[in-house]
Amino acid sequence: MQRPSTGLDYAQRIARVVDHIARHLDAPLDVARLAEIACFSPFHFHRIYRTQTGETIAQTVRRYRLHRAAADLVGEALPVPRIARRAGYASTEAFTRAFAAHYGTPPAAFRALPRDPVLCYQTQQGDETIMENLQVRIEDMDTLRLAGIPHKGPYIEIGSTFEKTFAFAGGAGLLGPSMRMIGLYYDDPNSVPARDMRSFAAVTLPDGFAGDLPAGLELREMPAGRYAVTLHKGPYADLHVTWDRLFSAWLPQSGEEPDDRPTMEEYLNNPRETAQADLLTAVCLPLKG
Repeated sequence: MQRPSTGLDYAQRIARVVDHIARHLDAPLDVARLAEIACFSPFHFHRIYRTQTGETIAQTVRRYRLHRAAADLVGEALPVPRIARRAGYASTEAFTRAFAAHYGTPPAAFRALPRDPVLCYQTQQGDETIMENLQVRIEDMDTLRLAGIPHKGPYIEIGSTFEKTFAFAGGAGLLGPSMRMIGLYYDDPNSVPARDMRSFAAVTLPDGFAGDLPAGLELREMPAGRYAVTLHKGPYADLHVTWDRLFSAWLPQSGEEPDDRPTMEEYLNNPRETAQADLLTAVCLPLKG
């Protein structure tokens, strides 16, 4: 049996590799160099990485680059051929096939999807404009005890910080069947520069956990309280649309007022095993009591 201290040591070393990959997507990612970062023998490193993360290095790099490409398509005016090259594809055709296989739609069609929080959800009926109702429920939530890692920078890039959280939590034996994947978001993306935005990539702690967290993980508590909760289905790159819709369409008509707790997202299925179009995220807006 692997000793907990050994598992944690492996997790910390793999987390360094994940962080390096996320920060150097445009650089050659040589396996020998990654093994050196992890302080593992190059001969055994790839097998250790795969057993610790559940995927190969090439799969991690491909997934990160496609995720960044989706963000580029949504938020940038870069032409598709340039995004393809940035994602590591020699041709637009190869990028289109890979992107469509991962996201369920070609990049040009993904970019063309309507994303304005008002225009996207309005339908014309004669002279009347009908706003489609959001399916929002008011929910009382208990206090959440979370173990995670702070992330500073664009929210769309928090995925790499979640990877590190999972590595540390897995090494400490904290990833049980009841574990929930939670993101906390502290800043308004429309008023804070992307480089300064603060968030927290976390997992819930097991019931009754009273031990010390390993170095690398922070303990935070999300206080109990009321939340407006709606379900987002689809790629994480489009989550801002659901948030804008909640604030612009639902909140002004709800009679509710948000409080000062951070906004929260709960990721309800595994992005490695789920088609992008089928990803489910609970979008949670804290409300005053």
